[in-house]
Amino acid sequence: MKRIPHRYGSLILFALLMLGIACSPAVSEESRVRALRLLAATPLIDGHNDLPWALHARGIGDLADLDLNQIQDELMTDMVRLRAGGVGGQFWVCYVPTVAAAKGTAAWQASRQIDLIHRLVAAYPETLVRAQTAAEIRTAHRQGKVASLMGMEGGHMIENSLSILRNNYRLGIRYMTLTHSDNTDWADSATDEPVHGGLTPFGEEVVREMNRLGMLVDLSHVSDDTMRDVLRLAEAPVIFSHSSARAVADHVRNVPDDILEMVRANGGVVMVNFAPSFVSPERAVARRGEFDAYKDAMARFPDDRNARTAVMEEFYEAHPAPPATLSQVADHMDHIRRVAGGETVGIGSDFDGISDVPEGLEDVSKFPDLVVELINRGWSDEAISRALGGNLLRVLAAAEEVAARLQHERPPSTATFAALDGGAVAVP
Repeated sequence: MKRIPHRYGSLILFALLMLGIACSPAVSEESRVRALRLLAATPLIDGHNDLPWALHARGIGDLADLDLNQIQDELMTDMVRLRAGGVGGQFWVCYVPTVAAAKGTAAWQASRQIDLIHRLVAAYPETLVRAQTAAEIRTAHRQGKVASLMGMEGGHMIENSLSILRNNYRLGIRYMTLTHSDNTDWADSATDEPVHGGLTPFGEEVVREMNRLGMLVDLSHVSDDTMRDVLRLAEAPVIFSHSSARAVADHVRNVPDDILEMVRANGGVVMVNFAPSFVSPERAVARRGEFDAYKDAMARFPDDRNARTAVMEEFYEAHPAPPATLSQVADHMDHIRRVAGGETVGIGSDFDGISDVPEGLEDVSKFPDLVVELINRGWSDEAISRALGGNLLRVLAAAEEVAARLQHERPPSTATFAALDGGAVAVP
């Protein structure tokens, strides 16, 4: 496939940003210039992008079949729009449905997704570069490239094995969401009936081992009790890779104020999600039951994307709701800053993992417009820089420091699910 040269990283980035913001309505010259300066100075780090699963769901395993150096209208992400959006760091998400756990194929499917992400980064070296540390993210940003990290969306993919957890870290996974839409055998999900009351003893050991490795503990998708258990136990800052504020939009996937205060004490970061049902107060109410519909569709049609889409379209038709907006996304950022402080705010778009988007945040090229909105709301340069990526860089560096200490203090854990929770799995 034909490649677009990208030898002049920062100059091209600046030009694309200027073009993108200039095309946005009602943007003052002063705000535009300020936004460009901030994006050039600080890597905008998006905590959650589901492009790998979007490619898999479309049957694209051979990346030569799709040129992401051209705008792809069916996706929210491509190399052109990443550069136009000023993205400096991206967590590409390894995701497989929770039904894979029941089949015993979750770890195997996850390995395929990890391989796809590695191949994706290697296929676009003019735009993407692999990164695993805070220092490597900063280096990539200076080079005008998108630092590419990996997150794993769901603890079901370790199949109750700390050995698999460690191997995933060796492969480059730098955060793991403890659950997805269903409970794991050792942690409760926000969108399932609670059975553990938070973390089990093995779940606590998973958190301890993640801290020892330097893998960020991601609390998006988990129940409130799981959040509280982790925040009492964690020795390193946690993240919410793609969650918003429950006080703004009353959705179970969002973070309540008492937990925001715990995150502040922990030193963690809440990366605001763009999913309209998490963003809009009206949609949060109108679309209650959305996750149940999604889980039902996944259970009935695990290998038929078109059938799942049809199920969800029926649900949305039966539950009409107004669109979410860019301004509402900023409302969540304002609220988290007010309750937990500016050191706790981040961005976790969920692009290509959501079927709908807020007006004004349609794809990865639109991040500069969010920066302008924060400027117009009176955010200082320092506060915006922290929210763009400074907070995540701090959290990642702190996790690295904690891991270095813990690796001197204790060896890898050989605890098993069977020994701690009485389960059938006996491997470490």
